[in-house]
Amino acid sequence: MYQDVLLHVGGRWRPAQGGRTIDVINPATEDVLGTLAHAGTDDLDEALDCAAKGFAVWRKLSAYERAKLMRKAADLLRERLDKIAVLMTLEQGKPLAEAKTELAGSADVIDWFAEEGRRAYGRVIPARQAGVYQMSLREPVGVVAGFTPWNFPVSQAVRKISAALAAGCAFILKGPEETPASCAELVRCYVDAGVPTGVVQIVFGVPAEISEYLIPHPTIKKVSFTGSTAVGKHLASLAGKHMKRATMELGGHAPALVFDDADLDLAAKYLATAKFRNAGQVCIAPTRFLVQEGVYEPFVEKLVAKCEAIKLGDGMAADTTMGPLANARRVSAMEGFIADAVGKGAKVRTGGKRSGNKGYFFEPTVLTDVTSDARVMHEEPFGPLALVLPFQSYEQAITEANRLEYGLAAYAFSRNSAKVSSLGSDIESGMVTINHLGLALPETPFGGIKDSGYGSEGGAEGLEPYLITKFVSQLGS
Repeated sequence: MYQDVLLHVGGRWRPAQGGRTIDVINPATEDVLGTLAHAGTDDLDEALDCAAKGFAVWRKLSAYERAKLMRKAADLLRERLDKIAVLMTLEQGKPLAEAKTELAGSADVIDWFAEEGRRAYGRVIPARQAGVYQMSLREPVGVVAGFTPWNFPVSQAVRKISAALAAGCAFILKGPEETPASCAELVRCYVDAGVPTGVVQIVFGVPAEISEYLIPHPTIKKVSFTGSTAVGKHLASLAGKHMKRATMELGGHAPALVFDDADLDLAAKYLATAKFRNAGQVCIAPTRFLVQEGVYEPFVEKLVAKCEAIKLGDGMAADTTMGPLANARRVSAMEGFIADAVGKGAKVRTGGKRSGNKGYFFEPTVLTDVTSDARVMHEEPFGPLALVLPFQSYEQAITEANRLEYGLAAYAFSRNSAKVSSLGSDIESGMVTINHLGLALPETPFGGIKDSGYGSEGGAEGLEPYLITKFVSQLGS
């Protein structure tokens, strides 16, 4: 079922030239699933050379023809959805139903950008002189290096690849070592759809080594990264040093504001869904639940009930609603955050510990009475950990929501129309969703501000980072 994962370089699926491999671990059992090829500099050099040649071909293909090939890739992804979903669940841990949802949405992303690439219009600027034509033209930036994480191995990669290809760029993907097979199968869909050799390639290895080699290379013209703020800042500085464009989708610590006039049942349902999806390993997951004092205890009770109804288990089991964490590091991180918070006065209302002694399972956890000096109030937990804090006034809630340097996503629930109108502008975040879950659709912008990064990976805005503007002024003969 799970085969060793190869590189796709130079138009071939092959092992690394040096023969190095990395084990892939099933987070539900801690068993070795297989291996993946570990790229060396010789592999990267071949990928770079092939990408440059592929770009020369792809950029000359009309946007209409590029869109046809991309839509074919989307169709192949849908046809192979069941098979790829199993691979994703085995290597990442998420329930099979969540894996299937991720893949279905990823196919929609390809379709969206296939069509959006056909609308990358330039414009004609009125001239001051008769016979002069002034044109603003849009052209692809060039070869792109993309770095994607393990939490959503297909949907994170598909946004980058599809936007780049729609714009006419070639793409070298450094896929996630924890979850390589599902990501490689995404690339296979583009390749099997007939995308020219070199236009999409995938490599794996030590992330720091690959990024330090690819980003400064003169063939690479743009960098796109999804991951932690610390790593993102380092890669952004490296890209800046070499005058490379960069899109950075970094960490979050999303506030969720629940006012005393909110529909508590709706808020608890939606926020629990958003918090514990993918075992909380979601950059836009709500983390700081800010609840107005008048409804604080009723909301906590509803949230705890939602947590305790979650079925923790192997993602391949039909009744599982939350799988394991992706690796042992995340288990240690959760234990550290909780021990620190409890040591400073926090109360565990439910969960709070590892489940079982095999696999990286951790109970859905709700903490109350968390003090402001707890580590988890400042650092992204990236796990199934909800912090519930009371507030008195609207102003107090906004102050806490905006306190951190993170600004990726935010949630709010209120039935007061004036309050709802103000929340969108008062909360400092790249994305705000009010009274429902409305983030991460193919047609909507996806990106953060402050330490959560810059640039967008969704909607019409997602195409912009892969295009340059060229001004041409000509006097007719």
